Amino acid sequence: MPDSPGVLFESLLDLMARLRGDRGCPWDREQTRRSLQPYLIEEAYEALEAIEVGQPEAMLEELGDLLFQVVFHAQIARELGEFTMADLLERLLAKMVRRHPHVFGEQKVTSPKEALAQWERIKHEEANGSGVPRSILDGVPRSLPALLRAQRIQEKAARVGFDWKTPEDAWAKAREEVREIDEALAGSEPAKLREELGDLLFATVNVARLLGLDAEGCLQQAVEKFRRRFTLMEAQFAAEGKRLSEMSLEEMDRVWEESKTREGDPGAPGSGRA
Repeated sequence: MPDSPGVLFESLLDLMARLRGDRGCPWDREQTRRSLQPYLIEEAYEALEAIEVGQPEAMLEELGDLLFQVVFHAQIARELGEFTMADLLERLLAKMVRRHPHVFGEQKVTSPKEALAQWERIKHEEANGSGVPRSILDGVPRSLPALLRAQRIQEKAARVGFDWKTPEDAWAKAREEVREIDEALAGSEPAKLREELGDLLFATVNVARLLGLDAEGCLQQAVEKFRRRFTLMEAQFAAEGKRLSEMSLEEMDRVWEESKTREGDPGAPGSGRA
């Protein structure tokens, strides 16, 4: 039987301190918050991929790697005299209790939507109580992928009623943005095209969100489909002893459509490379 989580967590903290100690690992000792930033992002995405695939063994590995990054940053903070892991955990526990009064207090909620609205209200009150003005849209990092950031921003606005009533309404707005792109294309203005393409992407995220879909996941699925079909096309030409770079666009389109048919998704005639 493994030790309790508490004992194991203490061991992890001790291990991290030793890695950063005078006789520790040279690589670990030279790391800074800035140098660790890419690893934190990378480990978060690897954990997300493991969750998406649904492989427990991969999740076990990747969630552990992500936790190690948190412990690494806490150790650096301890060395700088800023805070300790105990401080971090104490604040986290207090915040979770404070923001769940329907679990740890007398308040009542009857749905996930009500619980989320209560969370946002308490969070907003906490910020206002600190004397720092806070927007309802605060708390969504600029470093998030753009589609994910757009969806989180839209969700926050929707919680106070600023939203389209139906997916159809949002789709009408997306069609309006397409018409504006047509006009921008005719004018050949790069700055205007950039703005209108951004508006279309943002409007499309609204449609996905109102349909209960994850816009980032939708695009990832489309990217994976393209990648899969492109490699099928490469494989077919290779089997024929041909190099892709030597093929005409018409030849590539023909094989592309054949790969779609083999996948059971022939699409509309001339539907393009999707």
